[in-house]
Amino acid sequence: MSTSPLLLALLGDARLPSGGHTQSAGLEPALRAGTTPAEVPAYLRSRLRTVTLVEAGTAVVARAVAADGGDLAGVEAAWAARTPSAALRANGRRLGRGYLRVLQALRPGPVDDRARTWSRPVVLGLLAHRTGMDPADVARLVGYDDAQTVTSALLKLEPQDPLAVAVWLSELLPDIEEMAGRVAALRRPEQIPAHGAPLVERWAETHDTTTERLFRA
Repeated sequence: MSTSPLLLALLGDARLPSGGHTQSAGLEPALRAGTTPAEVPAYLRSRLRTVTLVEAGTAVVARAVAADGGDLAGVEAAWAARTPSAALRANGRRLGRGYLRVLQALRPGPVDDRARTWSRPVVLGLLAHRTGMDPADVARLVGYDDAQTVTSALLKLEPQDPLAVAVWLSELLPDIEEMAGRVAALRRPEQIPAHGAPLVERWAETHDTTTERLFRA
């Protein structure tokens, strides 16, 4: 049975208490490095083709491995190998702990003792399995969550017309659909895409040691 659209809406809501409100999806350091608000739509598409694609692929594979009763540690290792930045890995695992709380609240059940060290996409994959989420839906969720994190952060960092920002997000939806289609059939860790984003990674490392900042990452 497919996941209820209302549950998908809940999981994609920026108000979900998962720690997402502490994130800008790299936008804060990008703005500090000279990215302008007008370039944010291009920034969103760049993330969608790189770091977001890796995370969506990881979540889809984690869902498949969990459904088969396999060891998610291998999926976590594959994600880490495709995430060169130590700052991004640490942040992904902090978010993973937040989503683990969401998982245990919405779909309680036994989890591996190592689950507190798993990244957000791996925990989302487990949540997708427990809720009966389609592979494409978990990929859509990852893509939408990343984009709305950026746009929500922009309204705090460089206030814009909220409706204009909503239009940017709406215009990105076909790209999210295309990305979800690319990863929906993945089932093994070695199939997870490996697309780096050197600037995003460098900005994340710089931001990790910045003391005056609004967002953690």
